[in-house]
This record gives sequence, C-alpha cells and structure tokens, in this order.
Amino acid sequence: MNLLARFGVTAPGWLWLLPLALLPLVATAQRRVPVPSLAMVPADGLSRLVDAVLTLAGMAAIGLLVLALAGPRLAGESVARTGEGAQVSLLIDRSGSMNETFAGRQPSGAEESKAAASRRILEAFVGRRAHDLVAVSAFSTSPMAVLPMTDRHEAVRAAIRAIDRPGLEATNVARGLGLALSQFGPGASQASRVLLLVSDGAAVIDRRVQPLLREEFTKIHPTLYWLFLRTAGSPGLGDRPAGEDSPQAAPERHLDLFFKSLGVPYRAFEAENAQAVDEAIREIDRLERKPITFVERRPQRDLSGLAYGLAALALGLLVAGKLAETDLAGRRPASREAAPGSAQTTRRAA
Repeated sequence: MNLLARFGVTAPGWLWLLPLALLPLVATAQRRVPVPSLAMVPADGLSRLVDAVLTLAGMAAIGLLVLALAGPRLAGESVARTGEGAQVSLLIDRSGSMNETFAGRQPSGAEESKAAASRRILEAFVGRRAHDLVAVSAFSTSPMAVLPMTDRHEAVRAAIRAIDRPGLEATNVARGLGLALSQFGPGASQASRVLLLVSDGAAVIDRRVQPLLREEFTKIHPTLYWLFLRTAGSPGLGDRPAGEDSPQAAPERHLDLFFKSLGVPYRAFEAENAQAVDEAIREIDRLERKPITFVERRPQRDLSGLAYGLAALALGLLVAGKLAETDLAGRRPASREAAPGSAQTTRRAA
C-alpha cells in the first residue's frame, strides 16, 4: 500500500481553511520601501529569490497549520514477511497432578510444581521464537481455548502464565487434542504446524473417539510433540505393566502407542525434572525452524507533530526575514521625497 493511499485525516472539516494558504500571494507583512522610479532600482536577483522564498514560507506555514489541526495520519498496514518459525498449538494439562512437584508431592520452599516449571520454560521458548504464530489451549475435565492463534507474544506469555493455577482432578486429553487441532484453522498451510502437548499422562482416549482424532490429524497433519512430565518412580512410556497391558492399566504407554499410529511426525520427551523439560523444549526449538510467512502489522501513525514542526520551521523563516528587514531598514539612509509629478512605485524590502 503506497503512502498516498494510506494518508487520511481525523477532522476533515478543518481542510476548508486550506485556501487561506494563498493569502501570501496577494498580501505581505514585509515593509514596502517607496522609490521615485523603477528605473532607479538596480536588478537584484537575490531580493527576488528572498521574496519568493518568504512567500512560499508563508503559504507553507498556513497550509501546514491547517493540516495539523485536521489531524493527519498514516493508516496501519499489514506487511507479509518471511522468517523462521512455525504455527504452534500449545496444549497444556491442567489436571490436579500438575500442581505437584516431579517428586509427586506438594511444592514447599523453593520447589516448583510441574505446572510452574512448564510455565517458566514455555515462556522462554516463546520469547526465543519471534516469528511463530502461537495458540494456547488447556484441558482437565473439559478443554478450554485460552488464546487463539496469534503473533502477539505478550498475550501468549500471559496465557502461559495462567497455567500456574490450581487445576482439577480429571484429565480428558481427547477433547483437549480436538480443541488444539481446531486452533490451526481451516484450509491447507505451507507453514510448519506443531502441536505441543504438555502433560503428565494418566489419560485414556475412548475407542469411539480415536477414529475422529485420526481423521483430524490426517487432515491437518501437524508435527506432534508430547512433553511427558514424568513423576519420579512412575512407569515410563516404554514400560509394560506386570499384569494386564490395557489402556486402563498403563494409560501413558497406550497414549504413546496411539500417537505413533496416527501417521504424523511424532516424538515424545520424558522429563523427570525442570532441567529435562528445558532440554526438551530447546530440542523442539531447534527442530522447528523452517521458513514461515508471517504478517507484520504496523500501527497507525499520527503525523500531527510532524505538521506542527514543519509549520514552526516556516514561521521561523518568516520571523528571521522580518528581523533582517528591520535591521536593514535601520541602516538605510532616509530617502528624499520624490519630485512633484514624478512616477511613484513601491518595492518589497529584501
């Protein structure tokens, strides 16, 4: 969008006064010096130039003051740029177990809960990725859309900070995954799409829901990362239970198997402490740096200050011309009266 198309005013009524800028063409504030005959006035190109400059300065001063009163502005615009990043949909577990430490107890002293450690590390992750589009969702008994896909990273960090709040007991990861997938929006995209699940597990996906999730994953085809916040001493994703190997007996293991069967790029990270969480997030940061086209939104720009400043410069030029005129007039010898009947004319003093 060119500058002329973006230009506008907030109070257009003032523009009716713009014809006043033509006044310096027919009137002047400069001193007029009487001379008996134009033949007595030598050719003076410098004086003519000064006269023209002062006239233009007067026109500019009036015009710019009127324009400043009208509130000139440049409308905002959106500029497409290319950088490195991805569309990232964060899905964060807000079940009650996230309020515990990695040791499986309530935090005390300087200890961090899993939710607090995740919040701190995810904030740093977003801060390192200036060109990402990020959405934030949370889930426990029901999913909640915290923030839609946006490039406003201050809002993203505020949404992430909200996860460090007391959560509920239940974990419904299936509905959370459906909400996180819907954050990408309809239509195909050339940008890299990442779904980052942050959870400490203990979730079972109903067999009746699994086909619907497979269909959505196939349609959107994101790269799925599961940051599994494993409580110390609990079974890992690859550990088989001693008895019956079922989703109810080993929910984390079967959730991992379900993710592997989706047909999309998938990787799980098992983290047993805050340092491991940080290392996993840094690895995801390193992996997901692909070209992405993002839109940079430029805000509206107020030009009133610029118009007033230019008007002040024009007025300063007029004042300087007036002061110089007074000084020259003080040093000019008094002129004799013109002889009766001789031609009289006037000329602006340079």
